[in-house]
Formats: sequence, C-alpha cells, structure tokens
Amino acid sequence: MRKVLCLLSCLLSSVAVAAPDGYFDLLPGVTLETGETWIAEGKRFRLYGVQSCLRGTSYTDSHGQKRDCGEASLAVLAAYIKDTRPVCAPVAKKDGTVYVVCYATVGNQRLDLANVLITSGYAFAALNGEGLPYHVPYAVAEQRARDKRAGLWQFEDVQHPSILLSREVNARNKKASQ
Repeated sequence: MRKVLCLLSCLLSSVAVAAPDGYFDLLPGVTLETGETWIAEGKRFRLYGVQSCLRGTSYTDSHGQKRDCGEASLAVLAAYIKDTRPVCAPVAKKDGTVYVVCYATVGNQRLDLANVLITSGYAFAALNGEGLPYHVPYAVAEQRARDKRAGLWQFEDVQHPSILLSREVNARNKKASQ
C-alpha cells in the first residue's frame, strides 16, 4: 500500500496544472522584446506598471565594464519565466499591446511578477505622462530596492528609464516647436 501511495504521489506531482480561469501560462519560448514585454502567438504583451531598463543604455559593472542595461533586465525576466512559470491575466489593451498582471509561484507562495522584478532591482515602476507611477505600490517597491542597492541599483551610473524616456520626449517636443 505504501508503494502505491508513493507512486501515486509521484505521478500526481508531475501533472501540469493549468492556469486558472481568466489567466494564461507564460512559458519559456516566448519572444522577449524587453525586460517587461514579449510576443506570444502573434500578440504583444507587457507587464502593467513596469518599465525595464532600455536596451542600448548602459551601466558600469563592479569590474569597470560597460554592460547593456536592457539586456540585464531581459535576462532576469527570462530567468523568472523559466524558473517560476508565471500565469498572467489581461488588464488593459492599448495600441495593440495587451497589458497583463502575472504571478509567479515560489514554493507555496504566489508573488506578483512585476513586484518581484522591481524589488530585485531589474525593473522600475513605470511612470505616466505626469511623472506619476501607474501603480503606486511599485514605486514603493522601487524605492526599497534603491535603498537596498538591489540589482542594477548597486551600480552608480544606472539611470531610471522613465527619466531617459522623458528627456527624449522633451527633446522631440522642443524640436517640433522650433
């Protein structure tokens, strides 16, 4: 009897659990564009309220080497997808992008994937046109990560991507008004 229970336990633990109603699985193999955006089944998805480092921007690591900040964000998202197999739910759609919230399961805990990325220091709270966070708890998590010098915050020359994006928009607006 004990052998049967052990075998049954092993078989049941290997059965894949489907995402709950309204959610979909975020599995390895999607095409990652950035540390918060991916393409799956011909659709573009983006984590709501998150801004990853911009690809092509750099930081200087502890060995004095310039590294691509966007690639660092992307690599961490890929690792979380692979290791935690998140499930996501759509919350909004704009300009062909589906904004989603996702949770990852670590042990017996369900964690907000965006919050995990931000608190680990490899993503940032996205800001709206007025410079306010789309989701205030993410700004709080970002400040904690910054205070702890987590992830990319440990490097002195890391710049918040929203500041860089804001500068780009301001430069375009100035050029257009001339």
